[in-house]
Amino acid sequence: MKTKIIDLLTPHIEGMSSEEISTLIEIPPRPEMGDFAFPCFRLAKLMHKAPNAIAADIRAAIGDVDFLEKIEVQGAYLNFYVKTEVFVKSMIDAASDKNFGSSDIGQNKVICIDYSSPNVAKNFHVGHLRTTIIGNSLYKIFSKLGYQVVRINHLGDWGTQFGKLIVAYKAWGSKEAVEKDGIAELMKLYVKFHEEADKNPELVDEARAWFAKMENGDEEALSIWQWFKDISLVEYKRTYDLLGMDFDYYLGESFYRDKCQAVVEKLTDAGLLKESEGAMIVDLSEYNMAPCIVTKKDGSSIYATRDLAAIFYRKDTYHFSKCLYVTGQEQKLHFAQVFKVVELLGNEWAKDSLIHIPYGLVSLEGAKLSTRSGNIIYAEDLLHDAISKSLEIITEKSPNLPNKEKVSRMVGVGAILFNDLYNQRIKDVSFSWDKVLNFDGETGPYVQYTHARCSSVVRLAEDFDPEKVIDYSVITEPDAIDLLKELSRFPEVITDAAEKYEPSIVARFAVDVAQAFNKFYNSTRIHVPEEHIKQARVMLAYLTKNTLHDALELLGIRAPEAM
Repeated sequence: MKTKIIDLLTPHIEGMSSEEISTLIEIPPRPEMGDFAFPCFRLAKLMHKAPNAIAADIRAAIGDVDFLEKIEVQGAYLNFYVKTEVFVKSMIDAASDKNFGSSDIGQNKVICIDYSSPNVAKNFHVGHLRTTIIGNSLYKIFSKLGYQVVRINHLGDWGTQFGKLIVAYKAWGSKEAVEKDGIAELMKLYVKFHEEADKNPELVDEARAWFAKMENGDEEALSIWQWFKDISLVEYKRTYDLLGMDFDYYLGESFYRDKCQAVVEKLTDAGLLKESEGAMIVDLSEYNMAPCIVTKKDGSSIYATRDLAAIFYRKDTYHFSKCLYVTGQEQKLHFAQVFKVVELLGNEWAKDSLIHIPYGLVSLEGAKLSTRSGNIIYAEDLLHDAISKSLEIITEKSPNLPNKEKVSRMVGVGAILFNDLYNQRIKDVSFSWDKVLNFDGETGPYVQYTHARCSSVVRLAEDFDPEKVIDYSVITEPDAIDLLKELSRFPEVITDAAEKYEPSIVARFAVDVAQAFNKFYNSTRIHVPEEHIKQARVMLAYLTKNTLHDALELLGIRAPEAM
């Protein structure tokens, strides 16, 4: 329907493309204002007329249209009223397509997403969840639009901290303890190093020496480092399995260590490197930024060097159209510096292709969360807590539900993911069990429960066949029309979420659909004796179920058939 409206408007608006017209079309807040509205304010400059006069002229030029009840001019707006049966048929036909919401706009284009990226030998805590959850959702959203998405876990697996760990392990650790307790033992050793280094500063020099051995390819140093890394990955992958996520590549900072010299040579040849207090930098004062440090006094690489090497490697290897970096907003300056350096090397593509996607912090105030040590909340603990709490609720509400453990995992993990993604990513996320696991609020369990309710409606209609011809004329109830209007937004919601790198748009859409369905469900009897009416109403439940399933999938959340 929206496409038809655009086709009506385009011939009568000079100087504006159909794509621009599409972005201006709105869905009015109240049904009496029509099904679609087109504001004419933007046309005033183009046509040198008052917006209300422009609206009247376009209305007269369009005339009567067979699929519209009427077109009304209301101030500067053109309001379009679609014939109910035409709208219902077009919407059901569109939503019945198994590819509803999909697109090929990303065909033959590659997007790299750099996300999660925990520091090896350190616990995967709740701070790592946001980048992981947002990055995974963006991967699914862009995949839905036809892009080839490369998922990269840029592990923090290189640096002087490994020299410290090696010193601590050799002084106070044991192979048995590390193999038994994994990262927890490595963390103890790391803390122990700092406690002892306060009393004996020579340990810091010893740590630097061990890291220098790593950089110079010392067999013993690299063997211990690789062991620490392997142990860490086992624990990280356990958390990723709980989340239902994976990556195409686990390429950490260490992967780029032999590629950093090429970056230094490029910058030297371009005359961009300057010496500053022994370090080599790129001066960015002209762009109101602090200098980008490329090598330290001792000539070793740092984060920026390795990020630069990663960008060139990814461009040469994957030929990306965009490379997205999902990290906390505190790294905004770092990426601005790195991207500017790439651009200064003559790479114009850096302006539009390299994108930092920042996010806010997670607030855990007031939440009673289990923890294994101090104030650090481990992601694995949080997820297991959510699953066990979900099992308690489901056992109470649905004691006879089959596969309660499986459903609890879907609901518990889904609740954590949805709580994160429902918020705009730049905003801080507050966490409270009462809110996260609420089956009646704007939450993951609420949307999952609505999906399960739709599934139940379809199961009860044993003779329902989505391939049967539907009598569109019987779908006239306002709540049914409102539900279809919500469903109709799905394709646009996905493209909007991709353009803004904002999964919350999908999460909020899922809540809107769930609320619209429940309103329809509570106001309209579905399983009525009249077969043609029942088939039509069950069809709405079927389409809602499919759309909610796909929306949750875009958020990385599974949709139970029963709850």
